[in-house]
Amino acid sequence: MTDQNVTKSPPVVPKPPSGFQTALRYTGIPESWLNKRPKLPSRNWLIFLSVTSSIAGYYIYDRRQCKQIRQRYIDLVKDQAEGLVGPLYAPRKVNVYGAKWPGDEDYDQAVKYFRKYVKPILVAAAVDFEMFVGKRHGDIADRIANEVRLKRRMDLGVDKLSVYHRALPTYKPPDVARQYELDGGIVLIGRPTLKEFMAGLKRGWTEGLEKVDYEEQLARELEFDGHFDEPEEPSDELQTFSDASERRSIPNAQNSPVFSPLQMRPPPPRPPPSSASSTISDFQNAPPDTIPELPPLLLVSFTDHIGLSQVPIMIWEFFNRRHSVRSGAEAAYRLVMKSTRPIVPPEFEPESIFGDITTTNKPVNQGDLDFDKHVESFYKNSLNKIPAETEKARAKYYEALPAKLATARALARGTREPTKDEIANPPPTEVELAAERMKKELRWRRDVAGWEMIKPTQKVVWDERFQDAIRIFTDPSL
Repeated sequence: MTDQNVTKSPPVVPKPPSGFQTALRYTGIPESWLNKRPKLPSRNWLIFLSVTSSIAGYYIYDRRQCKQIRQRYIDLVKDQAEGLVGPLYAPRKVNVYGAKWPGDEDYDQAVKYFRKYVKPILVAAAVDFEMFVGKRHGDIADRIANEVRLKRRMDLGVDKLSVYHRALPTYKPPDVARQYELDGGIVLIGRPTLKEFMAGLKRGWTEGLEKVDYEEQLARELEFDGHFDEPEEPSDELQTFSDASERRSIPNAQNSPVFSPLQMRPPPPRPPPSSASSTISDFQNAPPDTIPELPPLLLVSFTDHIGLSQVPIMIWEFFNRRHSVRSGAEAAYRLVMKSTRPIVPPEFEPESIFGDITTTNKPVNQGDLDFDKHVESFYKNSLNKIPAETEKARAKYYEALPAKLATARALARGTREPTKDEIANPPPTEVELAAERMKKELRWRRDVAGWEMIKPTQKVVWDERFQDAIRIFTDPSL
């Protein structure tokens, strides 16, 4: 076979570029990009694009539903905001309480939930609100108890408004102010808030009307516990020697610039109790047999998920905000429409008719007091160690306290010279140690008392007098 018999294929003539490619060639775009033909992505890219597009689509769908749900309820209540008002018109007002969630250092999570999901509906209906946040466990209970006691004192005439307060243009007579309060309401966010509110309500309607300074009461209790007492004096011979050496070491009190507690005068006697509390009679101080009607309660469901074990729930909630928006909007709609019902009290086991058989009067059904009871299963198990950990911290503090007191007293009396570290960082004085101890004891006791109030094993406090005084906001259709 010769080369002449071999057929040659015709040369491949490149396709002439189009006018668009010719124009783009002079812009600096590589020619390979212009001649590249599109093709399907690889398997990995298809998986990536399908997953990301599904997640993004579900997120966009959820947020769009949130806007639609919120707008639907705003359209339902915006007619409530229309009407003629005067210069001194006071809109309907509700009080919002949010307690600290157990185990979460961010104490205002409850009111954040209110601002995000409940507040838009109230604003659309021109309903004013005032928020109260509990920074530590028990703060809401203390506030409610103090408010109830103050109201009882005002009703009994123990405390009275000043003349200047009654002269204000915004002043309302007691009956008008009472009706204005009943037209509003009370918003309780989450089960911890409900427990603290009911505990404070019972304390306010059960305890006496005397104004008690708990810090002063605790100071009197700590004064005689012996932790700040001087150590026992040595024998007579050693005492004589120590007195002589002390007189030589301590300079004259009049000419010495060194502060010594021996120069201090004894504290003046405490003043007698105020005349306001001494004028309260036993009849006024006794708890009333009946409780006047209270503003209706709006119970708002709220759960604060914290911890690694609840991360899957957090992810699910992130892509399902519409459920929280619907729950908050429905709760606000119940408040705006003023549809209420009597509270469902707890039911108890009947007492035994036989005297020799001892039975406990245990609740069978808590009624409305079982509100959001399931959320207590999300509490951290480590929270049950709060009393033990508090006692451990207290024991550790008092174990190191004698050495601090000895250092403070030695430096104050001049029995030894301060070291270089003590000159650079002066140790606390005895007065500062007493103030620090007072602050720690107050915090320890409040933390333990607050946890005992809201722990899962503790039932919501109830009083039979509440049955005719408390009403609950409910759906208008019911």
